[in-house]
Amino acid sequence: MVMIIDVEMIKASLMTNNLDSLNIKMNRKGFGLKDQIKDELKFHYHSPIIEEIKLDGYTKTFGNLTIHLAREFGFCYGVDRAVELAYETKKRFPDKRIFLTTEIIHNPLVNFNLQKMGVYFLSGPYQNASLEDVTPKDVVIVPAFGTTISLLEQLVAKKCELVDTICASVIVVWKRVEKYAHENFTVVVHGKYFHEETQATTSRVSVFPNGKYLVVFNEEEAQFVCDYMMQGGSKEEFYKKFSNGISHNFNPDTDLQKIGLANQTTMLSSESLHIAHMFREVITKKYGEESLKDRFRSFDTICNATQERQDAIIEFKTKKPDLIVVIGGYNSSNTNHLCEIASQIAPTYHIDRAECILSQNEIRHKPFGKKEEMITKNWMKSESLSIGITAGASTPNQVMGQTLERIISFRNE
Repeated sequence: MVMIIDVEMIKASLMTNNLDSLNIKMNRKGFGLKDQIKDELKFHYHSPIIEEIKLDGYTKTFGNLTIHLAREFGFCYGVDRAVELAYETKKRFPDKRIFLTTEIIHNPLVNFNLQKMGVYFLSGPYQNASLEDVTPKDVVIVPAFGTTISLLEQLVAKKCELVDTICASVIVVWKRVEKYAHENFTVVVHGKYFHEETQATTSRVSVFPNGKYLVVFNEEEAQFVCDYMMQGGSKEEFYKKFSNGISHNFNPDTDLQKIGLANQTTMLSSESLHIAHMFREVITKKYGEESLKDRFRSFDTICNATQERQDAIIEFKTKKPDLIVVIGGYNSSNTNHLCEIASQIAPTYHIDRAECILSQNEIRHKPFGKKEEMITKNWMKSESLSIGITAGASTPNQVMGQTLERIISFRNE
């Protein structure tokens, strides 16, 4: 039985710091239909060649081509669960319209498959419906990233059935920032203000009457804030720089005296830790070390799967591949950070599907830090080639397998 959310109860829970009661949102255990959907999931997302290479110790040679799989790649537990529950929902409600608030995860194949199954998208690149279309007879799935309190309120008002696929790691972040806001700390989030997860996280802060938040994208933005804390500066410049990632009525002169650090779960772990250290240092310099307990909070909220995939990329250093292919959605945060790490090891090509491998001589890819795709020629020019392969946490093994098969076929192996 899917439980309908009482938004006022959620707000009351936040205000009184009764965080556990937030779990009343929905039944997160699925509908007991795993056996009925397992063949469909296997058909859509599994890959025999990937399993074969894993059994061979994650390295396999095909003629003059050697493939190194990262030790950790592809679907994480949270993504696995979200996709599984979406398929269960379709099976459980065959005669109802099913909506997703936005992409369930950042992978084109998964979202395309859901569209083919008749699932409607209320926003995002796959949008084919709007909130006005939702009625009490419909079912709405909240994706792995979560959603904002504002949208939640609107969905509750629709009196539709709600299904929760929110990643447990995201909920950990929410509880952390809610605690900060309850204790009147300004929440500083290392994240991307445009990302669904960060928008959902900051909305939890905004529920509090005096809740304040600031989103910093990288170390450069964090340094700007730290410099302002120590030296002051132009409020206008501050507001302009953080116009898209700042709470209403934020005052940098008074709202940076007590800070609680958190991060989007898919950010680069080393950068999140360094940003936390930066803010700790500036609080110490300005107010003294004895003030830390009253003015500074920090908790590493990078999810374990993100960390494991980043660590696995670093292990490629010992394999010394000639190049690395990273597979995943171009708007996937964790995939882009895998590219960031990989590009420091070997030439790296970020693709979102197997068809990006145009030939042995050409690949269509998105360079790290760029927004648009480009075509690179002579990318597999070496006669004897070693390639590292990994994928973001939203990428099915099937896409990895198709990519490998395409690479192998172009090498005439």
